[in-house]
Amino acid sequence: MSESAITLWSDAEYFSPYVLSAYVALHEKGLPFTLKTVDLDSGAQRAPNWPGFNLTQRVPVLEIEGFELSESTAIDEYLEERFAPPEWERIYPLDLQKRARARQIQAWLRSDLMSIREERSTTVVFAGAKKAPLSAAGQASAAKLFAIAGELLAHDKPNLFGEWCIADVDLALMLNRLVLNGDSVPERLADYATFQWQRSSVQRFVALSAKRAG
Repeated sequence: MSESAITLWSDAEYFSPYVLSAYVALHEKGLPFTLKTVDLDSGAQRAPNWPGFNLTQRVPVLEIEGFELSESTAIDEYLEERFAPPEWERIYPLDLQKRARARQIQAWLRSDLMSIREERSTTVVFAGAKKAPLSAAGQASAAKLFAIAGELLAHDKPNLFGEWCIADVDLALMLNRLVLNGDSVPERLADYATFQWQRSSVQRFVALSAKRAG
């Protein structure tokens, strides 16, 4: 698979947590790809000549051999099936129930905890922004996150399922919205998020946003 065969479209600032998930999936699979950006602030995603226009008009968008796909979990799952183990690295657990749980976690993080996402935007994670104290709704969302994440990580292992999977990135991102803002986070969960953030594929993406900001 040549680099020219796969393109991943990102927001121009590299602030999207969903682009992060797809970007990490491609790197973990060892797939060469071209990274392109669309300026969301100027509304370029609504231009008919952009590949994502006829999809969701959102990033990420994956282009591969004439096929275009949006929504990060759809991209992650497509890459896992299209470039399947053992020839390619695994990004979801092998066990059926664990794989289903990983997908559940991804779906939950994208559909819930709205107050955290609103009050701790990814400018905290990727640009070092600092936000005001959480509202009552934000505190309630944080308590829910801590309770569920604590249960998922009750085994005291560094990854959700004993070995890394793509859901670890998504969960760490949500926790780091709080950790990197300096909010109070249970030590075990903060350590987990910090550990996950050091993964080389994640740091590659973090470097992109840092370079853009610089």
